[in-house]
Amino acid sequence: MKKLYLLLPILMVQSIFAQTANLIREESLMKRVEFLTSPKLQGRLAGSEYYNAAASYGAEEFGKAGLKPFGGEKYFQYLNIEYNQILPGEEFSVIRADGSEKKCEIGKDYIYRGFSGSGNITAPVVFCGYGISDSLYDDYKSVDLNGKIAMVFKYQPKWNIEKHVWQNGNPREKARIAFQHGAVGILYVSFPNDDKPQLPIASVISGSGEQNINFPELHIDLPIADEILNGTEFTLKNLQTKIDSTKNPFSVSTKNKVKIKVETDYAKEKKTMNVVGLLEGKDDKLKNEYIIIGAHLDHVGGQGGKVYFPGANDNASGSAAVMEIAHAFAEGKIENKRSIIFVLFTCEEQGLYGAKYLANHLPVKQEQVVAMMNMDCVGFGDSIQIGNGKSAPQLWQIAKQIDVNNDKMMIETTWNGGGADAAPFHDKGIPAIYFVTKNSYEHLHELTDKPETLNKSLYQQITKLAFLTVKEIAEGKYQKENVLK
Repeated sequence: MKKLYLLLPILMVQSIFAQTANLIREESLMKRVEFLTSPKLQGRLAGSEYYNAAASYGAEEFGKAGLKPFGGEKYFQYLNIEYNQILPGEEFSVIRADGSEKKCEIGKDYIYRGFSGSGNITAPVVFCGYGISDSLYDDYKSVDLNGKIAMVFKYQPKWNIEKHVWQNGNPREKARIAFQHGAVGILYVSFPNDDKPQLPIASVISGSGEQNINFPELHIDLPIADEILNGTEFTLKNLQTKIDSTKNPFSVSTKNKVKIKVETDYAKEKKTMNVVGLLEGKDDKLKNEYIIIGAHLDHVGGQGGKVYFPGANDNASGSAAVMEIAHAFAEGKIENKRSIIFVLFTCEEQGLYGAKYLANHLPVKQEQVVAMMNMDCVGFGDSIQIGNGKSAPQLWQIAKQIDVNNDKMMIETTWNGGGADAAPFHDKGIPAIYFVTKNSYEHLHELTDKPETLNKSLYQQITKLAFLTVKEIAEGKYQKENVLK
């Protein structure tokens, strides 16, 4: 009998966990993911009508969950971003030295950089190594690039010369350097000598500086790069080997041309929005303390009216999870003592701009925010990882203990310094943790990031863990900790 009495509290706690965790349902998570990844929303490019439709859906879901509009017009917190869209009518092909033409397929053979400029050009191609031009290393030295197209490695070298540090090597920087040397367009290629070379992926990361609206930028697949090099004595693999082994530039004029036809819709400033809702706390004192739980709603959109990137794992999964958690609080009639701010961030893909904006324009005093939780890429992989645990160890430990009591899917590995949309809050001194799955990025920014690729049981488990973590912090036991750098 004594053993039974000792077991009763444990059994009661497990029963409560089971009841609340059952409010997180795989079916409703997947239903939201399927809508967010549907052709109707065309990849949710921030600033587009498709993102706006996704934001309206998020606001509607927040309303159904009983959240109050918070921090803006209705549920929307507006901000301006740089915007670019690849319009229908694009073409790309290789013109061989014998005059024959290889027409290439968008999404397979190539993809445009999100901030590609417009152009209608047919020009020779020159391979220019890493596309670097500085005092110690210059891929463009003695290269005639006037009126031609540069083909360069997408990333910077993995090696250095002496203690020299390369510039960032972002696309806008590489494009600007090529343009300054006379190029009329640029082709980025992945490293062929990597164990698993990167396929052409969509990305709206650009870097600082002015947009060159008349300078096309494409990421081409390795077989297309070798097609362009055909007729020289080189392949992309032996060119990378030669440059990396000598740490010396080696540029090659090819015997082939490419034809690029692309038109873009560019705006230096375009309106977009975070979606923000409030679940007010039930305790007269603790309701003035706030927890933020968020995920980015945007992805990288579509191109040319031919392809769009669904972004199921990145990050329809996180956005749907945040909506599901909001509904779980409402359906479970949970007595949260602290207030909870639910947010769907815009423009993470371009540079965390939505999260940065909210962190700098909080609708409450910063000192009132006790914790921030981010959910990004939570639907694909094999286990659960909670990031930034070295900076917010008490928050991390709360999540860890809940996992120990439940699914036991969380690994020990963590990091410090924020990560993704948690970073702007961490930088402000707000304790933050970052929910993500381990081995999550197999389909990152590819056309294959679809709902059917998700690990549905793991997705439900990590959403349940996030829900129970928010619930425990909302009960008021956790005291705001000092952020460790």
